[in-house]
Amino acid sequence: MSILTEHTGAANHAAHEQGQASGEPPLRAERVTKEYLGGSRVALDNISIDIKENQITALIGPSGCGKTTFLRLMAGLEYPTRGSVTAYGKPIMGPGPERGMVFQAYTSFPWLTIRENVQHGMKIQGFSKAEQRDRAEHFLKLVHLDEYADAYPGELSGGMKQRVAIARTLAQGPELLLLDEPFGALDAQVTWEMEEMAVDIIERESKTVVLVTHDIQEAIYLADRILFFTRQPGRIKEDIAMEFKQGRRFAKKEELLVEPGYVDMEKRLYTMMREEIQGRIS
Repeated sequence: MSILTEHTGAANHAAHEQGQASGEPPLRAERVTKEYLGGSRVALDNISIDIKENQITALIGPSGCGKTTFLRLMAGLEYPTRGSVTAYGKPIMGPGPERGMVFQAYTSFPWLTIRENVQHGMKIQGFSKAEQRDRAEHFLKLVHLDEYADAYPGELSGGMKQRVAIARTLAQGPELLLLDEPFGALDAQVTWEMEEMAVDIIERESKTVVLVTHDIQEAIYLADRILFFTRQPGRIKEDIAMEFKQGRRFAKKEELLVEPGYVDMEKRLYTMMREEIQGRIS
């Protein structure tokens, strides 16, 4: 998969600035339906939602509920059958400079060094060589890979490869990060380390984030808001604000686990997930 697919466009945020001035949300879906196989399979059904600035929004629900499809509509990698999806008030007609996507699969070019991988998307976008060098150095430090800048992807672990993908996407300057189960292929220890790193980066960079995950604990830890999808056809079952977190993000995962309200939220989400799974089986 090319860097252009992961995040395309020029380093130009005019649409973002215009959207902010007009009060338009970073992302908006209006009555979105997505069908496949000539309408015989409905992945998403009549979804309307605004994604809020500087929030982390997690999309969760049973397998096959349309979470990733919805994210791909936001990325401009697919298009709704009916309805509209906009970014800062502008119709999404494809990938754009204000949106950067990180996939579950590692997408580095094996023949390029880590530094060259991070610079590659910026090179395509027209960043100067000095900007490419400086931004690559900054974001490799941010994801703790500056000591591996001259290594190749094949020399890195899975978690490190995913950090390369995050650094590459951030270096291109998107206002919105779209994360499709970015830690789903990692083992448990690396996953929580990556989750904590993600919180730190999002706080530092003041990004708006939409995250797809199957992991309820991950959703609660990372998100300011959770959109819970029903089984197919995907609809929004509940729109849940993480009020018990009182607007805070936690640098260490264990700090959240003892927070009053955490256990109740976890129980609520597991109960909803069980309802959807059992409903599909019956």
